Amino acid sequence: MTTRLQHPILHGPAGALEGALHEREAGAHGIAALVLHPHPMYGGTLHNKVVHRAASTLHDLGAEVLRINFRGVGKSEGVFDDGDGELEDARAALGWLRQRYPGSRVWLAGFSFGSWIAARLTAVEPDLERVILIAPPVTRMGFDVLETSRLPKLVIQGTADTICLPADLERAYPRWAEPKQLQWIADASHFFDRQLTTLGDVLARTLSPLTSGNAA
Repeated sequence: MTTRLQHPILHGPAGALEGALHEREAGAHGIAALVLHPHPMYGGTLHNKVVHRAASTLHDLGAEVLRINFRGVGKSEGVFDDGDGELEDARAALGWLRQRYPGSRVWLAGFSFGSWIAARLTAVEPDLERVILIAPPVTRMGFDVLETSRLPKLVIQGTADTICLPADLERAYPRWAEPKQLQWIADASHFFDRQLTTLGDVLARTLSPLTSGNAA
């Protein structure tokens, strides 16, 4: 099936939002996924290699996948807003996906700062089907919402991450509500240097059984 990469400009709450869309040109659009990038103040963009690998893997699994630049990044208008504005940017992107692919199952993924935004979205976007959190910064940002969120959660963490320490996740994760699944990638750093293929393999192996029908 023919696929294409498009670069839409979305209407966001602070102005234009730059996007990158992995889309099939024909066929049923069963899953629509949004993938969110790491911290804008530390160089995070939609072109981040972890974000790109997650997006391409989800697309290979059958999803139509959107990445956006948060406000103030790349061609996106506005300025950094400590997470509150970025949450609204992501909500606007989800609305865009729903309008483009009505009736599709909606998945959400985020890396580092993006995983914090994704976690917070689980409290305000009730029709999400699942959330994927890659290297969540559980001590730097609040993930308490996951203690009551019944949304299926896939968490992926490198054992050699020196920015989001594995020990911190080990303390936080048991408090998060089921259903949930934690996948460790041995010797992987925060940015999964030389481990991007493994990251993609873990995503594909874990999620491929859920990409047909209405699995949850």
